[in-house]
Amino acid sequence: MEKELRIIISGGGTGGHIFPAVSIANAIKELRPDARILFVGAEGRMEMQRVPDAGYEIIGLPVAGFDRKHLWKNFAVLIKLARSQWKAKSIIKKFRPQVAVGVGGYASGPTLKMAGMMGIPTLIQEQNSYAGVTNKLLAKKAQRICVAYDGMEKFFPKEKIQMTGNPVRQNLLTATRDHESAITSFGLDPKKKTILILGGSLGARTINNTLKAGLQTIKETPAIQFIWQTGKIYHQQVMEAVKAAGNIPNLYVTDFIKDMATAYSAADLVISRAGAGSISEFCLLHKPVILIPSPNVAEDHQTKNALALVNKQAAIYVKDVEAEEKLLPVALATVIDTGKLKELSDNIAKLALPDSATIIAREVIKLGERRNDK
Repeated sequence: MEKELRIIISGGGTGGHIFPAVSIANAIKELRPDARILFVGAEGRMEMQRVPDAGYEIIGLPVAGFDRKHLWKNFAVLIKLARSQWKAKSIIKKFRPQVAVGVGGYASGPTLKMAGMMGIPTLIQEQNSYAGVTNKLLAKKAQRICVAYDGMEKFFPKEKIQMTGNPVRQNLLTATRDHESAITSFGLDPKKKTILILGGSLGARTINNTLKAGLQTIKETPAIQFIWQTGKIYHQQVMEAVKAAGNIPNLYVTDFIKDMATAYSAADLVISRAGAGSISEFCLLHKPVILIPSPNVAEDHQTKNALALVNKQAAIYVKDVEAEEKLLPVALATVIDTGKLKELSDNIAKLALPDSATIIAREVIKLGERRNDK
């Protein structure tokens, strides 16, 4: 009989960290249904709702991110970090995991640091093409580092690295909605080219402002239609702008798309930030995409993510500062260019790494079982 396997998965903050974490947990459960999994997140962040919705227990740490622009404001952050490390130590003592997994986000730093100090094997899932400061520090004690891009040995010890890709939401790979019925479900015309605009689960200011400024252009281009996810923060102001612009039948607006599989099926072209999780989804689904990297992320890693695709002719890149001027014209020209759409689709498909969650789950289980054997 196999010994009990207890696993901590830590991280979150955005859908880009939460969806892969849940995918890894689900894959572990597929391989070891008896495994006990505990999530550790950050109090007040998305994971505190989304993880229980997925059927897993989560405990929150009082951790917060550093203010890189106003360093003097970080005194309170340092106190929260110390409290989070103490609480993480308490959680680990009580739960007694055989392995701890970090997926990025505020909570993974203190959790994996304490796990490493307490002799618990750790695995880091680095999503981006440019490793952040926290993961570079955690890598010193980590047993395994799962990555999604080539060349990561410049950040991590080569012998610890495994190329796995980034896990994506499982329902995206099992959905069978065809293109026409997907478009119809949004109340749009299946005969017209469709652009899907995404700003992440919370929203993207530049993308939303660009689309608001371009409502007249959208209205005057009825042959092309748009599905626009604004994010919760910007939804009300976008709806006010749309109302003021008058009836736009070729535009569907929502704050959050729950059924992303259908949205992707409907899209001929996607406009998105360059988060690592989103990029992995575009690769696996072979979606032509225009990337507008967010300038407000640590080490500007979204730009580096985008350029990893652009350098292989697998995506189009528009700078955040140039979006208002260039984004809509580039999108409208691209979506009607069948040859360009096919080229982008073919090239991004070559970068797909399927079965990432299962590959990572196997590594996690291997570490846990090795710990049990000792």
